[in-house]
Amino acid sequence: VMCLGILYMLVLAPLSAPDEVSHYISAYELSNRFLGLPGTDEDGYIYIRAEDDWIEDVNQEFRDWKEKSEQESLNGENGETEAGKPIILGQTLKEETYAAIHDGGAVSDQSAEQSVAGESAGNSGKTAGLRVSRQPSVRTTPLAYVPQALGFTLARVLGLNSIALLYLGRFFNLLLFAAVGVLTIKRLPFGKNVFFGVSILPMSLHLAASLSYDVVILAFTGYFTAVCLDLAYKADTVKVKDVIALAVVMAVMGPCKMVYGAIAGFCLLIPVKKFGNWGKWTVSAAAVLGSFLAAMAVVNLRTVAMYTQESDSYVAWAEEAGYSFAELLHQPVRVLQLFYNTVAWQGESLYSGMLGESLGNRDAVLNTPYVVILLLTACLVILVLKKPGEEIFMKIKERLWIWFICLVIFAALMFSMLLAWTPKSSNMVQGVQGRYMLPLLPVLLLTLKNQKVVRTGTDDRLVLYTMMAADVYVILRIFAVVCLRL
Repeated sequence: VMCLGILYMLVLAPLSAPDEVSHYISAYELSNRFLGLPGTDEDGYIYIRAEDDWIEDVNQEFRDWKEKSEQESLNGENGETEAGKPIILGQTLKEETYAAIHDGGAVSDQSAEQSVAGESAGNSGKTAGLRVSRQPSVRTTPLAYVPQALGFTLARVLGLNSIALLYLGRFFNLLLFAAVGVLTIKRLPFGKNVFFGVSILPMSLHLAASLSYDVVILAFTGYFTAVCLDLAYKADTVKVKDVIALAVVMAVMGPCKMVYGAIAGFCLLIPVKKFGNWGKWTVSAAAVLGSFLAAMAVVNLRTVAMYTQESDSYVAWAEEAGYSFAELLHQPVRVLQLFYNTVAWQGESLYSGMLGESLGNRDAVLNTPYVVILLLTACLVILVLKKPGEEIFMKIKERLWIWFICLVIFAALMFSMLLAWTPKSSNMVQGVQGRYMLPLLPVLLLTLKNQKVVRTGTDDRLVLYTMMAADVYVILRIFAVVCLRL
């Protein structure tokens, strides 16, 4: 995973993953806190080093944008520039992107010296040499950005340039993904190769080698599932440390995307007798669920209140009116119709997108060929199939429960995008992406193992090596496509 992830990291430039620029600035804010610097100014804009300003304004056409905007407002103007939007590094993978990475940005030596002076100044000069970013941060738990922020902080302490800062943040995120993956595979009672196969899908590696908080969701959802399956089918008793592990994972991972909190339902796969009695089971359930609710209350309470209390909604990207929470509750038939249309019209795209149909900020040209998508699917199915003499642990009621939890999460994902991202004029839910179901793919695949279909040949290692070869082909193909754009 580390080797393949580094390949994806190098070819797919920084900030090229979905929403990566938002995750970049969120990690930067946390890095400021680690260094004892103020995270934001009085208006809520996040401070960055002067030498990193070019990352979100490659051509430096919008330097000192805030001061200019404030001056325009004082002059009675609307404060909006007609020059367009700044070019953000990595949003499109073209010659200019790699040239900017090669040159390290057009930052003057004077700006760099000011940045270093600002960071080494006393309390009165903590913001000297710093600029503010125009990018909004993500409203979520800061724990989702600890690895990226550690990478940023290390780069800043060592005085490294912007490119090193971005790559160190990505590297630490990839390291977290691999490390938690090791713990997950160690804990899984069965299906280890299935989980590893999902971990080396192109989309998994693309996200793992980025600054996205999806890494925390992917890694900790997998570990939470592994602990639940181990306690349900292998362990003799549930220990206090197991309950603590589940509670900590829910507290860290849950607020990132609150809909994934439903994976707490996997705990019901564990027999009550393994807790000792109903009293201990109740205390354990309260600890796991309580940690999630407490984290939600601290991190997401304001966001939930905003969406549930708004009587009118506006979808900015479409410049149209959207749905309010109350409207959707009173139109269940309309909601179901939109859900059906989404699955019917976008089902294939969601499936291929989950495996890696479009990479590089969802660039349709930088994709995984469909024949490779089919090959990867076949490999995952082969890994799932029962081998001669292999024991099957899951009973039908347990499979149905897992399918139900996954269906609830998928429905909640679509409902959240319907509420926040879909204009009323749309006939389907907008903004739903296949990668959202990637955390649930391993456990869904494990429910397909059955007694009726038995694999009598093909070693798992050959299947996994085939998937690795497919990954190398995908990244080389993307590199070739980018070279053709030069």
